[in-house]
Amino acid sequence: MNPPADVLVAGASAAGLATAEALRRKGYQGHLTILGAETHLPYDRPPLSKQVLSGSWLPERTQLRTQEVLSALDAEFVLGDPAVGLAVAERTVHTASGRALRADAVVVATGARPRTLPGQADLAGVHVLRTLDDVLALRADLLVSTRLVVVGDGVLGAEIATTAREMGLDVTMAGPQPAPMASQVGSLVSAMLGELHTERGVRLRLGTGVSGLSGVDGRVTGVRLETGEVLPADVVVVAVGAIPSTEWLEGSGLRLENGLVCDSRCRAADGIYAVGDVARWHHEKLGTLLRLENRTNATEQAMAVAADLLGAEQPYHPVPYFWTDQFDAKLQIHGLLPADADVTIVDGEHASRRFVARFSRHGRVTGVLGWNMPKQTRRRRQDVVDALSHHVS
Repeated sequence: MNPPADVLVAGASAAGLATAEALRRKGYQGHLTILGAETHLPYDRPPLSKQVLSGSWLPERTQLRTQEVLSALDAEFVLGDPAVGLAVAERTVHTASGRALRADAVVVATGARPRTLPGQADLAGVHVLRTLDDVLALRADLLVSTRLVVVGDGVLGAEIATTAREMGLDVTMAGPQPAPMASQVGSLVSAMLGELHTERGVRLRLGTGVSGLSGVDGRVTGVRLETGEVLPADVVVVAVGAIPSTEWLEGSGLRLENGLVCDSRCRAADGIYAVGDVARWHHEKLGTLLRLENRTNATEQAMAVAADLLGAEQPYHPVPYFWTDQFDAKLQIHGLLPADADVTIVDGEHASRRFVARFSRHGRVTGVLGWNMPKQTRRRRQDVVDALSHHVS
């Protein structure tokens, strides 16, 4: 198989940049175009909810590469011009400004966009956090405010609550789960996270849904719960998950179901691939379609797709991995943590908040979670690798 003469990457965040870099590292000499909806050069998202929001990092520190390194990549960057359509057979991406960008291969890396609440757009003081511009707007509001309500009890909501509390704000977290990140880490660990947030002064209003927002003169004043309680707020952050950015692919004929659906090579159609938060691909070793919203996957999937573009034809079957930092807790998760898993503490002890927990289903290890035990967690990752290698989908 000859490599494509030109590759167009639609998306200029971590996954898109990593695809281009991996192609060049592997000796690809064809024409590379990187199309981005934002005007910013590629930057890193994990520090936004922590270091940038707190002010410990200046925004430019999130930039993934210097201008000099990007220039050496010998790629054409087309920024501030979102993709609005894809002609699959012609492998042509149409942009908001009217460009028609054609290539032998197209890599879709358009990421995801935050979910919002009804009426949110009509009220000042209500924020989402996905982009660099989002976090700068939120930080500016927090610096002149006292009370923050975080709507959302997942990873992002918990990290924002942590940062805002450490900035000295009065913080309340609202959400339908019984404890922070319950669906992601299970009942034992989420209960511990709830205790940690409560100890540090975060008020938890969990286990009930949010019915709406209240405001006066176009400015948010509170969050209404389904119980009827209103949580007063100067600022509200809505962190209720993300939707894969596939609306521009509607009408393309590609399969769109919670992401751009791909085969085990992350291929959606002949010459069309997907990487990062937008990609939902067949994981051969798990025997299921998977979509991962995390920084590690953005890089690993990009490397796999770059190799396949150059003829490797290898399935992508990673061990999923993500981490989160909240107050003095660093959690690292390898594999999957099903809600019905059996949980065993295999290192340390959970009472001291230094431990590794192993998650198993039907006697088979599915994942491990470490709380402030990074070395031991990395070692225990091998249990997940071994289980995957013996799995027949």
